[in-house]
Amino acid sequence: MTNHAQDTADLALAMRAAETAGAGLMRHWTRRGDLTISTKRAGDFVSQADLEAETCLRNLLLGACPTDGWLGEETAEVVASRRRWIVDPLDGTTNFLRGIPHWAVSVALEVDGARRIGVIHDPVKAETFSARLGGGAFLNDQPLQLAAPPTLSAALFGTGIPFGGMDHIDDHAADIARLMPHCAGVRRMGAAALDLAYVAAGRLDGFWERRLQQWDIAAGLVILREAGATIAALHPADRPELSGTVLTAAPALFEEFALVLRGQSGNLA
Repeated sequence: MTNHAQDTADLALAMRAAETAGAGLMRHWTRRGDLTISTKRAGDFVSQADLEAETCLRNLLLGACPTDGWLGEETAEVVASRRRWIVDPLDGTTNFLRGIPHWAVSVALEVDGARRIGVIHDPVKAETFSARLGGGAFLNDQPLQLAAPPTLSAALFGTGIPFGGMDHIDDHAADIARLMPHCAGVRRMGAAALDLAYVAAGRLDGFWERRLQQWDIAAGLVILREAGATIAALHPADRPELSGTVLTAAPALFEEFALVLRGQSGNLA
């Protein structure tokens, strides 16, 4: 099978799996009060909805591709030589549990170290963001388009704010303090996968966050790249795929955005 044909088949499988898991999550969404909830650490929750969704994804994806590897938020990793699914069954668990309709299923496929497939499915809004390497990025059947780059002062950014005992709370507070005087606003919506998809769709002009897990960002990075966004880490020598720290915006806006967050706003023209 050619790479194009394989990617097309893999994308169809990822979308089918994400939508099936999303349908199961919607059944729990309507009766959230009945869920069993555990705390992994301060402010970080897992419920039977997360666990069932990951089991559904794992059964569908590895059932179809039994020699593939696996990296999921809730279940044991499976190591394989070439292909690996990277999955967050419910990104935005706290939103889900509190009845805030901003959460999603995230599915990515990595082949020989390259992320080739990304799907982020929002069941509440019936929105599926998807991309395959070299094939463009889409929301449902419509091509995604970055926002027409505004001036930095008119730009709206997304981020995630550390919680509980995370040791980089002060660093992130300093990021926000540097950026806010230069932009139109910052949104913290509580689901990094959807935030990345929203940049690709032009709903946000950029996004940054420190120390995310790979299941939070793998699909979003594929979608962003195919939409034409610039992606880096806060430290120029790092890679988001390794560090988990993400900085992204439309190309025309990226340099100014990065200078501010890297503490170099004195270099702005």
